[in-house]
Amino acid sequence: MAGKANSPNEDSDLMKITPLGSGQEVGRSCHIVQFKDKKIMLDCGIHPGLTGMDALPFVDMIEADQIDLLLISHFHLDHAGALPWFLQKTTFRGKCFMTHATKAIFFWLLSDYIKVSNISTDQMLYTDSDLEAAMDKIETINFHEEKEVAGIKFWCYNAGHVLGAAMFMLEIAGVKILYTGDFSREEDRHLMSAEIPNIRPDVLIVESTYGTHIHEKREDRESRFTSTVNDIVSRGGRCLIPVFALGRAQELLLILDEYWAAHPELSDIPIYYASSLAKKCMAVYQTFINSMNEKIRRQIAVNNPFVFKHISNLKGIDHFDDIGPCVILASPGMMQSGLSRELFESWCTEKKNGCIVAGYCVEGTLAKHILSDPQEITTMNGQKLPLNLQVDYISFSAHTDYKQTSGFIRALKPPHVVLVHGEANEMSRLKAALIREYEADPTHNIEIHNPRNTVAVELYFRGEKMAKVMGSLAMQKPEEGLKLSGILVKRNFNYHILSPGDLPKYTDLTMSTVTQRQSVHYTGSLQLLQFILQHTAGEVETVEGEGVGGDKKQIIRAFGAIDIIYEPRMVTLEWIASPCNDMFADAVLSAVLQAESMDSPKYLPPSNKLDKMHFKECLIELLQDMFGEESVPKIFSGDTITVSVDNKAAIVSLTSRTVECEEDKTFEQIVQTAVSKLHQSLVPLQFDK
Repeated sequence: MAGKANSPNEDSDLMKITPLGSGQEVGRSCHIVQFKDKKIMLDCGIHPGLTGMDALPFVDMIEADQIDLLLISHFHLDHAGALPWFLQKTTFRGKCFMTHATKAIFFWLLSDYIKVSNISTDQMLYTDSDLEAAMDKIETINFHEEKEVAGIKFWCYNAGHVLGAAMFMLEIAGVKILYTGDFSREEDRHLMSAEIPNIRPDVLIVESTYGTHIHEKREDRESRFTSTVNDIVSRGGRCLIPVFALGRAQELLLILDEYWAAHPELSDIPIYYASSLAKKCMAVYQTFINSMNEKIRRQIAVNNPFVFKHISNLKGIDHFDDIGPCVILASPGMMQSGLSRELFESWCTEKKNGCIVAGYCVEGTLAKHILSDPQEITTMNGQKLPLNLQVDYISFSAHTDYKQTSGFIRALKPPHVVLVHGEANEMSRLKAALIREYEADPTHNIEIHNPRNTVAVELYFRGEKMAKVMGSLAMQKPEEGLKLSGILVKRNFNYHILSPGDLPKYTDLTMSTVTQRQSVHYTGSLQLLQFILQHTAGEVETVEGEGVGGDKKQIIRAFGAIDIIYEPRMVTLEWIASPCNDMFADAVLSAVLQAESMDSPKYLPPSNKLDKMHFKECLIELLQDMFGEESVPKIFSGDTITVSVDNKAAIVSLTSRTVECEEDKTFEQIVQTAVSKLHQSLVPLQFDK
């Protein structure tokens, strides 16, 4: 089923994956997957280095009301920060899903973002009331729970990274797409590693944040972190660790609390977790203990690891007495604004102070700027300050490195990999490394794509269409050559064949019959009409019916389907609508009009005595001319002739001049018309004068 790009296929086989954000950049993750007239948005983040409308993804490239489904992988602002704006300020009418933990943390995190945003009210993307209204539109999903929206099936796997982070698997018309969001294949102190799905996706959309870098071992990283913190506070300095309120902060708090407990000489030096969300965040973490790793779940039975002995909560800078050495974890993590920025500006001129950047930094933020070792920095009010404090970069960022990403791709073996969420250079290096890795592997053909923002990756997938037989039709055991007649019902991307009578049981559809009626002015005699009809339709039968007031009506039935009701000065045709019956009705109407245009003859030809042998010979000759000499036996006995065409047999009764063919009623009607026409031409019918 895996398709090849640019192959000549139908438009409906085309899948487009378009990054509206985080295409050859980090920040404002937002991707549109378009396939089989379905549109899915994956994440809706903001760019941490930009403000106002500039921070949004390129959503002007799409029509919001055409999006069927919106999935949020985790609560970080660069993946979910634009969601309230998209849900409240656009025409989006689809469904939005995230995990339970993500929804709980998302609300507090964005409430904090609204408060600390250092921009004017008119530039704000949304308000607290917008956020509250947006929460009502967000639905939740459990890990491994399958849901379906507008024919799109989807479920999610644990992604590591942060609490509640999910990788989403989508299935549209049998084609599977896995979106990792941000994920980590390394278990840390509180989170389990990302799962490897047991289903192979056709397309993998994967982050490339760290490109070809390989992380140092967790033990070495933690040791370097704690010794750097120890060095700074031991010389009387203040240690600032800018972090986001949730995510890596909890990992660092666990490390510091354990280190302080093991080093009593540090017990007088305070550690502050400076976030207005501190208590709320910890309550959420304690609620979702079961979403964490085995180590934390075992420990919770003895004592809660998130009730810290050596760490105090700090609501804001107003509650802080800056009187000596201390460690402060303050948000936001990239120091674009807020408490971490204020503390950095007040401490950056002192050499004894230190700042440890512990997470990934996006271009355009202060945290990224200070890693290039500048001489001075610009404060939020435009003042220039010398940068004298010690800056260290010790990455606790829970993103995959090259080793983890490569191993993940090798385990899944997808035919197509789309790289997102990485700076252009890092992404290019990762693409080149993956291509080199698979060049020497003839067992697996893989295509790597690294699209820029707004540039679509086009892939083609042509799947087999399979229709399942259901209901009463499924009672009959299938056999080779068996013909099945029913109604083909398409629901989303599933096809079923049903008997008309089963429609109400298995679908919302019902079966109706349309009876057509047409009245024509007619002044001729019934005998003339019957004579003309027999020359048009072959054998006709006369039936009796009741008219208005119980009067007897004379009805002629032609082709076994069209009732011709004769009344003074009028003829009415009645039939059940179908393509075949409509055609017969046209022929009958033509015969009625022909009879009306003729003067009533004083004499109709009498009947001759039928020469049965002559009729047989003429019939065989006629059928051989129509269907070929092999179709009719030259010698036969009895009063029946069998006509065989394409393994279908029609049995002609010479006595009653009727034809039967169970396999094909159309074939039966063709032979019946031939028999009747021949009979009429050999023996004209006689009517009363």
